[in-house]
Amino acid sequence: MTMRLTFTAAIGLAILSLTLTHDTWAAQAGFAERDITPDIGMEQPGGYGKSFHRTFHDACKVRAAVFQDGDNRVAILGLDALTVPRHLVLACRQAIEQKCGIPADSIMIAASHSHSSGPTGMVQPGEFDHASEFVQKLAYEKSSAADPIYLERVQTAIVEATCEANEKLAALNVGFGSGIEDKVAFNRRFRMKSGFENTHPGQGNPDILSPAGPTDPEVGVVAAWDDEGQLVGCIVNFVCHATVNPGGISANYIYYLERVIRGVMGEQVIVVFTAGASGDVTQVDNLSPYSRPQPEQWSRMVGGRVGAEAVKVMYLMETTKDFAVASRNKVLQIQRRAPRPDRVQAAYEMLENSNPKADATELTFAKETVMLDALIQKEPVVDAEVQAVQVGPVVFVSNPAEYFCQYGLDIKQGSDFPLTFPVSLANGCVGYVPTEEALGPRGGGYETRLSSYSNLIPTAGTTFADEGIALTKQLQPDTIPTRPPHPAFSGTGWLYGNLPPQVD
Repeated sequence: MTMRLTFTAAIGLAILSLTLTHDTWAAQAGFAERDITPDIGMEQPGGYGKSFHRTFHDACKVRAAVFQDGDNRVAILGLDALTVPRHLVLACRQAIEQKCGIPADSIMIAASHSHSSGPTGMVQPGEFDHASEFVQKLAYEKSSAADPIYLERVQTAIVEATCEANEKLAALNVGFGSGIEDKVAFNRRFRMKSGFENTHPGQGNPDILSPAGPTDPEVGVVAAWDDEGQLVGCIVNFVCHATVNPGGISANYIYYLERVIRGVMGEQVIVVFTAGASGDVTQVDNLSPYSRPQPEQWSRMVGGRVGAEAVKVMYLMETTKDFAVASRNKVLQIQRRAPRPDRVQAAYEMLENSNPKADATELTFAKETVMLDALIQKEPVVDAEVQAVQVGPVVFVSNPAEYFCQYGLDIKQGSDFPLTFPVSLANGCVGYVPTEEALGPRGGGYETRLSSYSNLIPTAGTTFADEGIALTKQLQPDTIPTRPPHPAFSGTGWLYGNLPPQVD
């Protein structure tokens, strides 16, 4: 009897050991979310002045996806936020690594760039404490500024969502794919008869010659189902500014993207959104002969169509429980481009002797010139991280910029992965990073103006692309799962189909 119990126990322990070894080795995925809806009265970010939330439309969220194979774990987070400042990223990574062991440099934290979200940007707490009282007033009282209390709330939510997703890791069935949605996003920059480039020159403008940049209609998707066929979570990547404000606090068009996916797949689905290289791509079609939709309708159009395309992609996916995950990153030192001393002096004079009738645009950029001059005195070179995170046959390649679309296409072309999804405004924020052409002698437009927000040297975008592509070369892509091959032809088809016509 004792021998039988011993033998049975040994068999049980062996089976348990095999099970644990398999579960530890098998690739897994987990998803979670947290609410980061700002309070009524908090600042609405975006632009170079102050604006405040007065109404509520829908919740803003942190959404987290964690993946692991036998040896590695990575996390990809999407925030309903205008930007995610670098100091917040570093603090969150440190806390996540301490709490649940995901390596700090294997965590990607990306903002959707929702202009209807909470105050995570643009001026950061204490950022201008080194400057004169005059400049501090411009920065803290006259500019869009982050709220330190809200930043703490967001940090807590990021850490909690990531650790919950980590706790929920399970051997899910994961699929990978992409589709096309080409009716809702347009390049907003145009070559003009003047010989220069303009941003949003206006519908019907007879001086428009052609768009000054491309669009990228690819809808990238990674999705995970449980063994009962229930979608647990997904990541959706798309290229379009989140400026389709439906009115009030909102995740922007991402809200409707999520509603469509949940409406088809189930209300429990976690939808992580990452913005592609959309620095010059928005929902506005400057070449359209028709009036623009109202904000609510417009938000439904963009989010609804992108969400529907993501669903279509998911329905064609084959899945696997065997995929690799990995991460590589590099922190670059990028120099700011400084305004000329005479422009700084002229800006001070304009602001100190401000005329109520002065041009509002010139006053705004005078303020930004003075603030940039103060930033350069403190930090002439900025840290800018690029990162490549692999999930099977997909690689997410990030940068911290409002990155022009052409660079995203360049990264896709340079990558050896079956699916490459650039992610902008991730792991920090360095403002607009236009192409070298846009910053050249025949360039121009809103994104090229120097400001405390956008100021990197013209080669920054190329550097981000080159370094991002180089990181992908350090990874080994998986193949996209497919159905098993069909057996060789047996010599006969469908017997009912091989019949002569019958007309009588």
